[in-house]
Amino acid sequence: MQEVLQAPIIFVALHWTLSRSSPSFLSWGAQNWAQCSRCGLTVAEHIRRTISFTLLSHTRTLCNAAQDPLPLLANDAPCPAAALGATRRLRGVRPAPARHKRLRAGPLLCRAPGAVTEELLPPRHTPAPAVSQRGSPGGPCPLPWPSPRPSGTPRTGWAPAARRRAAPLPGGGGHWLSLCGAGGLPSPPLLSHRRGAGAPWRRRRRRKKRRRGSGAERAARPPPGAPRPGRLPLSFSPSPQSGGEMAAGGGQAIVWRNVVLMGLLHLGAVYALSLVPRAQLLTLLWAYFCFLMTALGVTAGAHRLWSHRSYKAKLPLRIFLAAANSMAFQNDIYEWSRDHRVHHKYSETDADPHNARRGFFFSHIGWLFVRKHKDVIEKGRKLDFTDLLDDPVVRFQRKYYKSSVVLMCFVIPTVVPWYLWGESLWNAYFLASILRYTISLNVTWLVNSAAHMYGNRPYDKYINPRQNTFVTLGAIGEGFHNYHHTFPFDYSASELGLKFNPTTWFIDFMFWLGLVTDRKQAPKEMIQARKERTGDGSA
Repeated sequence: MQEVLQAPIIFVALHWTLSRSSPSFLSWGAQNWAQCSRCGLTVAEHIRRTISFTLLSHTRTLCNAAQDPLPLLANDAPCPAAALGATRRLRGVRPAPARHKRLRAGPLLCRAPGAVTEELLPPRHTPAPAVSQRGSPGGPCPLPWPSPRPSGTPRTGWAPAARRRAAPLPGGGGHWLSLCGAGGLPSPPLLSHRRGAGAPWRRRRRRKKRRRGSGAERAARPPPGAPRPGRLPLSFSPSPQSGGEMAAGGGQAIVWRNVVLMGLLHLGAVYALSLVPRAQLLTLLWAYFCFLMTALGVTAGAHRLWSHRSYKAKLPLRIFLAAANSMAFQNDIYEWSRDHRVHHKYSETDADPHNARRGFFFSHIGWLFVRKHKDVIEKGRKLDFTDLLDDPVVRFQRKYYKSSVVLMCFVIPTVVPWYLWGESLWNAYFLASILRYTISLNVTWLVNSAAHMYGNRPYDKYINPRQNTFVTLGAIGEGFHNYHHTFPFDYSASELGLKFNPTTWFIDFMFWLGLVTDRKQAPKEMIQARKERTGDGSA
């Protein structure tokens, strides 16, 4: 439909152009161009038939009509080589240089009587379609015409006439009049824009090059891992090994939601301390019991059972530990174990989720305030976690994790004191839920921060984790971190018979009940040999 509507516009433009021809030019044309050397037509007939052919080629559907839609299309096809050159000179269009290759033009075949000659056809060009009302065959004519547009190639669209100049006529004649170039009309659909030769493609390449910028501009741009515009980079205590890379453009975007929620949580915990004198003793004991249950869900459950597979637990114990892990609200078992395995595999590097070399604050809580480093994600994909999803308890807790957190972390700790011994919901919520949850979080985080920075290293002085008694008391046995990173497969996470370790006592009790099997331990000979070989001599 668009081509049909454009055809009358093209005809009007050409008719207006011819009407402005001076009498002197017409008389000169009648004397010198009375007949075509090929077909013997006059100048006026050449021009009229050229317009007819243009309309037919532009609309493409009119030539197959049952009857002629326009009386102008009544005769055979055009052959006006000289007329077109004269018309172009009349229009005042400056001829394009011969080296101009924006359009590759091919010859138009005039359908006058005679055979088609092959020498008039350039390579890779096909004859133009016949332009005859009845489709009669005709002979050749040296009128150049753009070769048919291949299917799927874009059209020129709107562009100045200077950008759509054609190649010169064969034999040094005039240039083909771009019927739609002057005056701002759309170009005909037969223009062929080959990749690498068409003007639009070159313009797109120039625009793309301008977007890319020069070599100096591209070198000054941040690397792909840099934060997007509007995101603030954040580095905590950069270290020579990892912080330098962060400062060079590997900053991590701040997760403001976590910053706000953690700030509100700790403000609520500070307020909860003021409620301790007004609370009942049973409420305080209940809050401590919930804390122990929370800690076991992390230490005996997500850490030693699912992360390190240091022992095997039967279904009832796994269900209890999964529920206790939901009360801890420190991500589900799968995510907690996944991050912990990455932490052990790439400890104290950028692939460590809570890299202690970036400072105490980052390894304690700051790592939750930013997006994960790209190395954590990339290298974490290389580890195998299929054993976690093979456990139906892990799958169930992961599927219903949000509901289980609301129930275990907030509803049950709050409702039990209110229902059983009449504690106010306000005191029960802030003491047994908010304060207990905040303390359990910080105790767990101390294993990532303090236990990696303060203490002795009797088993391996070449790694960062250390033995920290204070963390051991708070995290119920997780402070023997130098031992744990040296022998991560040991279910006790400490040297047996020497240290305070409530989590190990719980696992041993479950073993006595028959709910735990296959406890893995490091032999005493192995422990002693490791102390002598890599220890710092402090124990």
